[in-house]
Amino acid sequence: MANTAALIEAFLEMMAAERGASNNTLSAYRRDLEDACGYAGNDLADADTALLKSYVGQLAGQGFSSATQARRLASLRQFFGFLYAEGHRDDNPTSQIDNPRKQSGLPKTLSVDDVAKLIDRAATEASLQINPDPPALRMHALVEVLYATGMRVSELVSLPVDVARRDERFFLVRGKGGKERLVPLSPAARRAMTMWLELRDKTEGIQNSRYLFPASSKSGYLPRQVFARELKSLATRAGIASGKISPHVLRHAFATHLLQNGADLRSVQQLLGHSDISTTQIYTHVMEERLAELVNQHHPLAD
Repeated sequence: MANTAALIEAFLEMMAAERGASNNTLSAYRRDLEDACGYAGNDLADADTALLKSYVGQLAGQGFSSATQARRLASLRQFFGFLYAEGHRDDNPTSQIDNPRKQSGLPKTLSVDDVAKLIDRAATEASLQINPDPPALRMHALVEVLYATGMRVSELVSLPVDVARRDERFFLVRGKGGKERLVPLSPAARRAMTMWLELRDKTEGIQNSRYLFPASSKSGYLPRQVFARELKSLATRAGIASGKISPHVLRHAFATHLLQNGADLRSVQQLLGHSDISTTQIYTHVMEERLAELVNQHHPLAD
């Protein structure tokens, strides 16, 4: 059999060419498979079920969550499925490995008050500049749009500038698997975006970029890690513990607050870009709490 490193490269090429996997997805597969290679002594492609079970089993002891364990196993399933389909193996050793038991955790989110404080701080910093400051106006636009749309951070930072010029009421977002969806912008998000575009379009060095949020990075747009770091800094200045905030937390806040205010699960699924409703069902606890509150408030015999 060809060496494992070469097979991993062939697998990643297939995922990119045939499945349209994004760079982020390919990087995650590579990290997962290289970690498993380290455990298997670089003979991963020849591993049997017992060794792979042992590898997955020891992840919990290292403190990895059940979600991370499941993702690592999913990466192995895809890799060995590829080896089987290509004739490099006559079996798939992951077929007899059970998925890790999921923990009953709920997504971390922010209260409406905390989100308001975060956005108010971003708006204040953007408006206090005597001369318009690109980082401040950019952060204000990013926070407003993220909370207004619930986009994934990778979708947000990599938006082409043409998306913001087509229709100020909506963004056409290309999500996982190349699927497109329309997300509406709130009036506040539209105002912040207009201010950012005006400054962006007359700032040398970024005005000709194809991206809405340009940066001098390899990708050409603002790295999501940089945005996450700047968001934590903004939270601290707004009086919110930085450990409570991340771009993904704002995405959860978007979904949670919509459901708390009466949105249905199917609509939230479409806005988040979830292909399967089961992914959105992590928010059912919000609907259950809201229904219980309605009963307690309006049922004639409620105590």
